[in-house]
Amino acid sequence: MSRTLRPLLTPVLRHRMLWPVVILAALLLLNLFFTNGFFKVEMKDGHLYGSLIDIVRFGAPLILVSLGMTLVIATSGIDLSVGSIVAISGALACLWISELGDQNSVGGVLTAVALGLGLSVALGAWNGFLVAGIGIQSIIATLILMVAGRGVAQLITGGQIITVNSSPYKLIGGGYWLTLPFGIIIVIAVLALTAFLTRRLALGLLIESVGGNAEASRLAGIRSRGVLMMVYAFCGLCAGIAGLMISSNVSSADGNNAGLWIELDAILAVVIGGTSLAGGRFSLGGTVLGALIIQTLTTTIYSIGVPPETTLLFKALVVTIVCLLQSPAFREKAFRRRRRPAAAASASAEEEAGEERVGVSA
Repeated sequence: MSRTLRPLLTPVLRHRMLWPVVILAALLLLNLFFTNGFFKVEMKDGHLYGSLIDIVRFGAPLILVSLGMTLVIATSGIDLSVGSIVAISGALACLWISELGDQNSVGGVLTAVALGLGLSVALGAWNGFLVAGIGIQSIIATLILMVAGRGVAQLITGGQIITVNSSPYKLIGGGYWLTLPFGIIIVIAVLALTAFLTRRLALGLLIESVGGNAEASRLAGIRSRGVLMMVYAFCGLCAGIAGLMISSNVSSADGNNAGLWIELDAILAVVIGGTSLAGGRFSLGGTVLGALIIQTLTTTIYSIGVPPETTLLFKALVVTIVCLLQSPAFREKAFRRRRRPAAAASASAEEEAGEERVGVSA
């Protein structure tokens, strides 16, 4: 590498988002060989269609859950209950709509949405109370709701799949607005609001402070319990919106399978995005990128025809490679060891040249 380009390329090569971007680009290019016109985006009936649009649309619920998970992990916590909250939110909304005399009533649908989101925020706040108020470890506190929440969703649906036929409700996850899928617009709005609150205001600094050292933050005058309660409530809200989106897209609520294991994908997306599980600094953009990698990986698995029995293994392998490439410690051990012999050889050559020069001068 020339001395002129080195100062320009070094910050890029050391950027923590380099390898996730490379992996995402590689997955997209791989799909190009298996799907004709993969990068083609066209307009039909005033709506944008294409494989790239579908990746973002189907990945919208995961992006929402991952955004909430990012702030929780930034406080050095974890939320395993988001999958259950997804199921509860969709189940309650669909149950309310199914009992309406007119399922296309906008007022009735808005009430259902409000009920689903309200309960989701309450459940998230309950997690925050267990963590901040009582002092239970976050993994245990949220594990309680993870297990019990599935039972609550099953009770709401009566153990059955509730189907609805509501055009206004269908808009949330399966409709279009301004040529884009409405789910993408919701994600953009939530992402913009989250970025504004955490990057333009002091809230992000408070979250990072609590995640770095909660006790020191408390002694500095920061109400760490309030911050934790708010973060978990926000995570519940994001999961609730994702639940509405998932149930709306299929016009039904399945308390047993809706949002199943989405909490694990969300944690992976946050880690791939560069947020440390130890808490502290976080990256919203990195989280979105991580969620898109996971959704693109899912699309790739279907495109290349990976057998269903090896799908999870293939997915785990790719995620492991991404995490290893992103790890500075791994790159230090894997890539720089090869350079040391060359460097040692050049150093010995310089020493020999120096000894020859000394002999000549003598």
